[in-house]
Amino acid sequence: MSGLVVAMDGPSGSGKSSASRGVARALGLRYLDTGAMYRAITWWMLQRGVDLSDQAAIASHAGEPALDSGTDPDAPTIHVDGVDVAAPIRSQEVTAAVSLVAAVPEVRARLVALQREIIGSGDIVVEGRDIGTVVAPGATLKVYLTASAEARATRRTAELNGTAEPNGTTVEAQQAAMARRDTLDSTRKTDPLSMADGAVELDTTALNLEEVIAEVLRLIKERA
Repeated sequence: MSGLVVAMDGPSGSGKSSASRGVARALGLRYLDTGAMYRAITWWMLQRGVDLSDQAAIASHAGEPALDSGTDPDAPTIHVDGVDVAAPIRSQEVTAAVSLVAAVPEVRARLVALQREIIGSGDIVVEGRDIGTVVAPGATLKVYLTASAEARATRRTAELNGTAEPNGTTVEAQQAAMARRDTLDSTRKTDPLSMADGAVELDTTALNLEEVIAEVLRLIKERA
């Protein structure tokens, strides 16, 4: 791995996506949302009626869908078999199922290989849950974003209800859903969510987006 690689890990609602895209824009870097890749393959499985309670069934189909991830921070894209799935992968159905699919070793092995191929020569900000620990442990800078459970749920609820098709979720319901997903992601046997060795932990509870971006840019200046 060469070039500048910024690994941004953390749980849902910690501010990874907005901060990662903001940092990439500020420095003229590429941007990769690895979570969208897991959502895309989950969407594909759901569309084909794969039994997501059966890890062997998921594993047997893991290599079938063709995934294409765009890296423009101003207009990130994700396609499956040539179909634009940027909107449908954010559905509640996909959100509820993605941790099941992401826990399957065959899925993770395939997507990690694709992610490393995209990262290539660097000059990229990559967000996810295992970037600093698995995908790019040699990243120039590894940041682990955190926030209080209430702050994370509040942000995600506002994000969901601010879409073209608000789902009317409450902060309480979102906090419970996120807690379940956090447990699944942090206790799975393969590549669990955790803070990487050498990562900088950044609590975003009391910070706005501009402050988070500014702090990450400061850290990059220190490390790069």
